[in-house]
Amino acid sequence: MKPFVYVTKPVPKEIEEMLAEHCEYEIWTSRERIPRTTLLEKIKEADGLLTSGTKIDRELLSNALKLKIVSNNSVGYDNFDIEAMKEKSVIGTHTPYILDDTVADLAFGLILSSARRIAELDRYVREGKWTKSEDDESLFGSDVHHRTLGIIGMGRIGEQVAKRAALGFDMEVLYYSRSRKPDTEKKTGAVYTGFHELLERSDFIVLVTPLTDETYRLIGEAEFKKMKPSSIFINISRGKTVDEQALIQALKEGWIKGAGLDVFEKEPIEKDNPLLSLSNVTLVPHIGSSTHVTHVNMLKSAVQNLIDGLQGKRPKDIVKELR
Repeated sequence: MKPFVYVTKPVPKEIEEMLAEHCEYEIWTSRERIPRTTLLEKIKEADGLLTSGTKIDRELLSNALKLKIVSNNSVGYDNFDIEAMKEKSVIGTHTPYILDDTVADLAFGLILSSARRIAELDRYVREGKWTKSEDDESLFGSDVHHRTLGIIGMGRIGEQVAKRAALGFDMEVLYYSRSRKPDTEKKTGAVYTGFHELLERSDFIVLVTPLTDETYRLIGEAEFKKMKPSSIFINISRGKTVDEQALIQALKEGWIKGAGLDVFEKEPIEKDNPLLSLSNVTLVPHIGSSTHVTHVNMLKSAVQNLIDGLQGKRPKDIVKELR
């Protein structure tokens, strides 16, 4: 008898076919988030769960009478209650490596859009405000080339951002991480610096750390005040790595020049969030890995992890805390 898998989001046909070869399965087909009550009911019979961001906590695990593995279709896994999963002997996997280039592309998109005010000036043109043909200094932006980029969190994505910066835009690259990365330094010329030195020297700062107890609100009022008034802050990590109220104040009061954000403390962003009214911030809806090719490749990896776990094999991408 094939194991039963529950899938919390719609998936492409080729992913369904991959599942069908090895599992019985059921898919939540709505684009709306699955209601918690529905998930708690469905999980009772599931041997495996394919998901992305669903809270895997003691409540869910107490309902999961047969669950062997949770396969997260993402790199981050801050939705996992690691201790509860250990107690229940539930395997947790994720999908590293696949999205590195795609997320790095978005980071640079946010850098360029924020520096040259692309989203802001797109609205300016659409709203019929472009009435002069001569140079108008009110429309000037900032150069990206030959400036200094600071990367906080030099993992695989950070390295790809550094390569784009150093090799494509002739930028000086500084980085801060828990440990030095000699290979990355050789490939990109990136220079390891202290945390506060990076904040003070960088023209652009990209935050790309995972969300942990140590990185929760890593960037707050004190950190924004250390940045240059001309600096631009980019967050492609998790919303809770930043004190959002401090960021709003920094943007309003000119502690920094601008920001580009893919992530927020609460997602989807609330309609009364002050960030929505600020012209010096570029906002996108958590789309770091959102291209068709990357999406499908991540799902293939997530499904293979799931199948391996259900067949008693060791999945290649078990999260480090559960290995």
